[in-house]
Amino acid sequence: MNTKTSHRNGYIAIFITMLIWAGFVLSIRSIGKSPLTTADVALLRFGIPSLLLLPFLPARWAKLSSLNPVHVLMILVGSGLPFFYAASIGGSTTSAAYVGALVPGAAPIFVALLAYILYAQKASMWKNFCLMLISIGIVALLWSDLQNLRSSVLEGSVILLGASSLWAFYTLGLRKVGMDAIGCTILLCIPSFIILVALVLCGVLPTNIGQFTLDDALPFILVQGLGVGVFASITYSYAIQTIGADKSAVIGSITPAVASMLAIPLLGEELGLNTMVGVILLTIGVCCSNLRMPSLRRA
Repeated sequence: MNTKTSHRNGYIAIFITMLIWAGFVLSIRSIGKSPLTTADVALLRFGIPSLLLLPFLPARWAKLSSLNPVHVLMILVGSGLPFFYAASIGGSTTSAAYVGALVPGAAPIFVALLAYILYAQKASMWKNFCLMLISIGIVALLWSDLQNLRSSVLEGSVILLGASSLWAFYTLGLRKVGMDAIGCTILLCIPSFIILVALVLCGVLPTNIGQFTLDDALPFILVQGLGVGVFASITYSYAIQTIGADKSAVIGSITPAVASMLAIPLLGEELGLNTMVGVILLTIGVCCSNLRMPSLRRA
């Protein structure tokens, strides 16, 4: 395959990834309107990848068993059940724009904060500017809700910010484990699925299994189980290999805006002025934070 074709396929892969990520946001908002419980959707999210990728486990077992337990815990907490439930609970009282903007949008702030606390890594002046822009976007997004501190939307937004902080742990954990996309997916999904099944069987988490049809579950199977659980990991990894991590990250940063726009025709949501301004500022901030600015660096 020549370089031109490879780059074209790389751009196709990252746009597919972006649409899957946007689909994740929309599906989180759709849980409350479906006969499935959050646990049912979580079973699909972690169960389908676990079953499909199980044949790849033996080849990666030695590497997986040698990983630092702290890094494994960061991944399981940051993108496993705690993250999924935080995103679901926060999304149930807000909107797709809030989920899309606050979870991935605020993540760079928490990543920078955790990197400084855990590893004493200081952000550059450009990075700090981008983080400030993201912060302004968050305030703009929540401005009208801040007038009512008891608002359910504000409470949901705080939970979404909590989910974003968990995602930061996941991001830093991924940097440390050094696994390929399939290995990382196995590491995340199989333990999460086992824990989830145990909680369901013990009655800790409610389920409506047997009370919904395949048609009811199909959107979540496609988006959560196959899309987010399997394909996004592969397409994002392929995009990084072909067009580079920087370009992939920048294009992926458009996800909040895409999710917000798709929510209008698909979920019937409306975007107020504060929401639009907040989403735009967050998107610009996240995009810029993924850009390298060599002209600002001094020897």
